[in-house]
Amino acid sequence: MPAAAAGGGSAGGGIDGAGIFLVFITICVFLLPIFLIFPPVAPSQSDAISQTHKKVGLRRTGEKSGLKDNGRKKAGIKGLWIYPVKSCKGIEVSESRVLPSGLEFDRLFTFAQLRGAFPVSVSSSSSSLDNTSGGGEGEKGGKHSWEFVTQRQFPLLATVSVDLYIPDTTTKPTTTTTTTKVTLNDVDNIKRGGHDDVWIILRFPWRGDGLRGVWEWVSAKLRGGRHAVPEKEVLLPVAFPTEGGREEKGYQYESVKIWREQVLALNMSAEIPRELSLYLGVSNRLGLFRIDPARLREVYRCAPDQKEVGYQPVTGFQDAYPLHMLNLSSVRDFETKIQGDDQMKELDPRRFRANIIIDGVEAYDEESWKRVQFKGDTDTQSVFDVSCRTVRCKMPNVDQDSGSRHPVEPDRALRKFRDVDEGAKGKGCLGMQLTPLFDNAGSLGKKGGEEEEGEELEAWVEVGMEVEVLKRGEHRYIVQ
Repeated sequence: MPAAAAGGGSAGGGIDGAGIFLVFITICVFLLPIFLIFPPVAPSQSDAISQTHKKVGLRRTGEKSGLKDNGRKKAGIKGLWIYPVKSCKGIEVSESRVLPSGLEFDRLFTFAQLRGAFPVSVSSSSSSLDNTSGGGEGEKGGKHSWEFVTQRQFPLLATVSVDLYIPDTTTKPTTTTTTTKVTLNDVDNIKRGGHDDVWIILRFPWRGDGLRGVWEWVSAKLRGGRHAVPEKEVLLPVAFPTEGGREEKGYQYESVKIWREQVLALNMSAEIPRELSLYLGVSNRLGLFRIDPARLREVYRCAPDQKEVGYQPVTGFQDAYPLHMLNLSSVRDFETKIQGDDQMKELDPRRFRANIIIDGVEAYDEESWKRVQFKGDTDTQSVFDVSCRTVRCKMPNVDQDSGSRHPVEPDRALRKFRDVDEGAKGKGCLGMQLTPLFDNAGSLGKKGGEEEEGEELEAWVEVGMEVEVLKRGEHRYIVQ
């Protein structure tokens, strides 16, 4: 009897393995929803800035882009795109301010690599080079200079995401919708010309080694869901740095080569993490340059001159002209001439990285335009000189989602079927280059981008605007 009593006491006073497991499962079930709602990970820069700012652009669910054929009947603007960082992912917008240099926020930054008689590796110290605006000499006496890079050399640039954030002046909570946009009034709330408190966040896939990489993977899943991948972020100011800001950050003016042109721009390479060079596969030193709004590149060749339009046409880090226009009908017709395969089942218009996408126009009709006007439902309108055809390089071979490069298409088809310009023999052409025109340009009499007594050269474009051809004529490309 005492033995039985002792045994009963032991069974009633202890917890067996099954009980411990039950307690563990209960705690997990209780904590799991808390972890999902409030993940125990540090907020990213995107999370932090989203508390006070809103992202510019359209966000569509279940679509690759907003350029699918909806059967538009009237000729007009189908889509608008800006590319704040040259050759990185674009941002689709519903409307945009038009400046002499192009669409607002377009091609403000470009990446470049330091080239010379001998390679300059990513890990080379700054002290080993005496960089000046015209390049520098290394320890071995070789000249070095900065040259811009694009998807032509490093196709993975297509996978570097670019988010543009402006101050959120609304106090109402944000609701989740299929499509959100920044309106004209939102953009007008930005300090005109200065872009104070406007930011860019670059994001690219990156996972560290070892346990740190595992935690980054877990954090990404907790923060963004099961499809999320670890990313590294870079925060960049849109406002051009002041003299004091340049000194504090160590930014310097240096010359960077854009095609055959040397451009004096602000070297902001201190903001680039080493991981970006490794991700892109850049063996030379990688640099980041910001165009100076007071040192914009003057545009000549096929563009109208200052006497004709009242101001000197200019551009930033665009290839040659302020804006690029693409006709979806022309893309569809050209697509039928491409030998499709598993790598390219359809021709995505985003491969051509245009600013203004039009539809409702016969294929290639835009090649006879010399001046066009886009008109909205209200008094909003904008006028452009159609300066020349867009001569294509091999960059459209790059898939804008994966960053993979097709070995031959559409470059082969462009050269075979779109060799249409006497000034660019042997080259394929698709799309048109535009120069904006302004009613008040003659009264200001200034170089593009400069102001007089608070006035600006500006216009607006919106998706849905109708296009009216004001003048037609022939085009002949002038090589740089």
